[in-house]
Amino acid sequence: MSTKLLANTDAERPGSGRPTRAQQTQRQEELLNVALDVFLEMGFERTTMEEIAAQVGMSKRTIYARYEDKAALFKASVRRAVERFTMPRETLEAVVTDNLEQTLAAIARLRIVNSATPIAIKLQRILSAQSYRFPELFTIAIDEGTGPTLDLLCSLFERHSASGEIHVTEPRRAATAFLSLAVSGSARLVVAGKTLDKAEVEKRISFGVGLFLNGVRR
Repeated sequence: MSTKLLANTDAERPGSGRPTRAQQTQRQEELLNVALDVFLEMGFERTTMEEIAAQVGMSKRTIYARYEDKAALFKASVRRAVERFTMPRETLEAVVTDNLEQTLAAIARLRIVNSATPIAIKLQRILSAQSYRFPELFTIAIDEGTGPTLDLLCSLFERHSASGEIHVTEPRRAATAFLSLAVSGSARLVVAGKTLDKAEVEKRISFGVGLFLNGVRR
């Protein structure tokens, strides 16, 4: 279970005055981060607002002032995790070159590395456990979490199709298929707790990229 913060109430400390906007933002982040950890460890049903309040060092009244119930807090904590997990398009564009094969390998590499970060593992595990209860969150994670990557891949496929290098008539479907081939398998193993060394990851990427390009090259 997450380490409890030293404070156990929201009472102002002597001389501290009214919290600044930055401090309020920081406390909000702490609340959502701790809530996600508690939901992941205890499950949605067993988690209580009392437990989250104790862990984060807030009063229940303060938390209820921000979120009407446990479900609302759960959704907010997952949405925040999705935001942290989502890779900005700028990060992806930094690895784009004129060589499509190298670019696709670099994108797959970024995605696999990102899937191994602590927040990504937490997010994927909690979505797997609670997607039946909150199916809309699973959709949000897919749409927003992979959105920038899918958009960039669509642009790449359209550009290289226009040049005649490949033939892709449905870029979005092709982008989804590419991620399934080159990223999803490795990501699932990482979430399951399996350690993949760099050489194995590169083999998986190379195979997935090659298989995809063999299917779309003219």
